[in-house]
Amino acid sequence: MKSILTSDCMQIYQPREDSYLLEKYVKKLARGKVLDMGTGSGIQARAALEKADNVLAVDINMDAVNNLEGFEKLTAIRSDLFENVKGKFDVIIFNAPYLPSEGEFDPALDGGAKGFEVIERFLTKAKDFLEKDGFMLLVFSSFTDKKKVDQLIKENGFSFELLEKIHISFEDIYCYRLTIAF
Repeated sequence: MKSILTSDCMQIYQPREDSYLLEKYVKKLARGKVLDMGTGSGIQARAALEKADNVLAVDINMDAVNNLEGFEKLTAIRSDLFENVKGKFDVIIFNAPYLPSEGEFDPALDGGAKGFEVIERFLTKAKDFLEKDGFMLLVFSSFTDKKKVDQLIKENGFSFELLEKIHISFEDIYCYRLTIAF
């Protein structure tokens, strides 16, 4: 499987509609120990700091990691998904790269050939890092196969709740809250 760790010469993902939708729920629901997977600009990590005890921000882009230095209660590390992450978290936030890959690969946007492969890799490991009473916030697009994402969530032992769906141009953006299915 191709690693999404590709280059040190990437631009930092800048907030867009998906980021602002997710931020709305991070501000409402963040608590305890938070993991911001694929932090990009750090919008979610900074929003989580308002309510969280501490935040770990993770990105494959070292520029994104360096961009978050100097915040109290915030640690930023470079990692390809959970590769360098240790511990369990009350809340895991993931604004996943969810677009089907076309042409030149951009790890901030491309979720794999069909758009859901990065989400799939994330879900196969996420349970190991989530506290039993914890939850995850996940954002993805209708350009990613929603039925497949729903199936992957269930196959990996999670249940989900649609918090909000917004329509932008030619796509819908979904914000889910995932919990461990018992």
